[in-house]
Amino acid sequence: MTGQGDAVGHQWIDDHAGPVVRPYAVTGGRARPVTGRFDLISLVTATRGDVPAEVGLGPEHLAIVGLCQRVQSVAEIAAHLDLPVGTVRVLLGDLVARNLVRIREPHPTVELPEYSIFEAVINGLRAL
Repeated sequence: MTGQGDAVGHQWIDDHAGPVVRPYAVTGGRARPVTGRFDLISLVTATRGDVPAEVGLGPEHLAIVGLCQRVQSVAEIAAHLDLPVGTVRVLLGDLVARNLVRIREPHPTVELPEYSIFEAVINGLRAL
C-alpha cells in the first residue's frame, strides 16, 4: 500500500518528460516582461552565438538564444520549447534587457482599403 507522501512526491513527475516545472517557476512568478510586448509574429534573432553563464539566466533563456540563431517568431519559440506564450514573452524581455536577442515587431497596416472595394469583391464572387 502506498502512503499519501508517496502520491504527493509523484504528483510532479510526468511519465514522458520527467519532473514538471510550472511556468511561473520558470519566470520567477512574473507574468509580464520587463521590457517589450512581443506579438505572436514578432521575429526574434540572437545577437550573439555564445552566451556567458550569467546570474538570472536559466536553461530556458539559453534555449531561446540557441534557437534564435536563425530568425524565429515568438509563436515558433513557444512551440519548439513547449512553453506558454506568456512565459516566452517574459523570458524574451529578460534577453532583450541583456541585449542577447533583437526583436523585429510586425509593421502595422497603414490603412485598410475602402469598404467599397470589399463590397465589389464580394459581389464579384457572388456573380461567379
